[in-house]
Amino acid sequence: MQTQELPCVLMRAGTSRGPFFLREWLPEDEEERDKVLVGAIGASDLLALDGIGGSSSLTNKVAIVSRSTQPDCDVDYLFVQVGVAERSVDTRPNCGNMLSGVAPFAIEQGLVPARTGETTVRVYNVNTRSRIEVTVLTPGGRVQYEGDTVIDGVPGAAAPIRLNFLDAWGAVTGSLFPTGQRIDLIDGLAVTCIDAAMPLVMLRAADLGLSGRETPAELDANTALLERIERVRRLAGERMGLGDVSNSVVPKPVIVSEGDDADSITSRYFTPRRCHTAHAVTGAIGVATAFSLPGTVASGQALRPGVRTVSVLHPQGRIGVEVCVEGAGLDARIQRAALIRSARKILQGQLTVPAYAMA
Repeated sequence: MQTQELPCVLMRAGTSRGPFFLREWLPEDEEERDKVLVGAIGASDLLALDGIGGSSSLTNKVAIVSRSTQPDCDVDYLFVQVGVAERSVDTRPNCGNMLSGVAPFAIEQGLVPARTGETTVRVYNVNTRSRIEVTVLTPGGRVQYEGDTVIDGVPGAAAPIRLNFLDAWGAVTGSLFPTGQRIDLIDGLAVTCIDAAMPLVMLRAADLGLSGRETPAELDANTALLERIERVRRLAGERMGLGDVSNSVVPKPVIVSEGDDADSITSRYFTPRRCHTAHAVTGAIGVATAFSLPGTVASGQALRPGVRTVSVLHPQGRIGVEVCVEGAGLDARIQRAALIRSARKILQGQLTVPAYAMA
């Protein structure tokens, strides 16, 4: 194999970063495509010195975008999680942070015409077979990245990007609560297995002897805790119908505890073997869903129908999730969930993938 060059746009999207590709820029064969992505990220090395990734899963993410095959959507978005210091590729999860860069990228690549003022792009997430409406500012028919919106965990400010999740509940497993229970007992712990934008296994901090306010560094240093969480995660994956998840990043573990008020909950989200320095968007949707419904390990005290904003408190601050609940009690259903992110184009050009990565 020879060194390859291909177009690439590197973006910061939400609290993640990674290359964005049109599907046509990459090899059609999935095995060859995955080799290119591993080489592009530089995943064979912990520091990704020979690629554009990094030493965190948050910087080893890829978005592949194309015109949609769905009649009611504009573009298809395939998310790819590339390994850290390992040549692994996982297309099972979605990433809501990277999703925030899909609409700007699609507009600038000519897949969707920009409207004057703002443009809404309906995105079909291929990984989870779900639809999301993404609205970006397009004054004068051009994507605007500059603005005053501040996101906890991201330096500076940028233009707001609104993500409106339309049908993320049960998209991966076919059921919001795929085990058939709102609380299961796994390895002696009460857990909630939920499929809401991302398959999650949720645990109470107190049951693990934690306050829930620990820093990511403190949690990552607790090897016994990480081993137990991973054991629970693998068992939960089997019960959720996901099979052997030892080589997959889903389901993601989440440790929850009380928030600051009746409309907030504290969360520590794992990716899955390290604690996220902030929080995943899809994870925030799942946490807000479990908080808004009765009978879960994360259920809030003031459950009510209607629209409310749930604050998911994380190590860098908070994510506000606007949740629309219809019905009450065990009949309550989440109709939609929305939140604000931002994105920034870092560079656009030709990416060189070394020959050894293709071997």
